[in-house]
Formats: sequence, structure tokens, C-alpha cells
Amino acid sequence: MRVPCTVDYRELQGRNSSLDGVVVTCSRCEKSTESFGTGEASIKRCLALLREDCDEENYYYAEEE
Repeated sequence: MRVPCTVDYRELQGRNSSLDGVVVTCSRCEKSTESFGTGEASIKRCLALLREDCDEENYYYAEEE
């Protein structure tokens, strides 16, 4: 099943300071993952983490704003 996800750009807390990052949230279950960085690779990492965390075989994708 294809599941759309929202992407939010936020400051995330690192070890010593705040860093730019992304939070990706599943539209079905509201589970979210976060990664440092704001590029496409960071978003893809979050989507992959959602897939690993889910018990279903979903295809997660970032919704276009």
C-alpha cells in the first residue's frame, strides 16, 4: 500500500547544539521519524526508518506541499 507522509523542517537537538533537520510523519498511524539535514537523503532516510518500524509492507512517500 502507498502511504503518504508529511515532511516538517525543524531544528533538532544535537549533542551540543540545535541542528536543522526533518521530521517525517505517516498519515495513517501518525508515527514519525527524524533525521539531521534537510536534503532529499535525510527525507529518504526517515521514510526508510518508517518502513523498518512498520509491521506492514507499505511504501512510504513524501507528500508534495
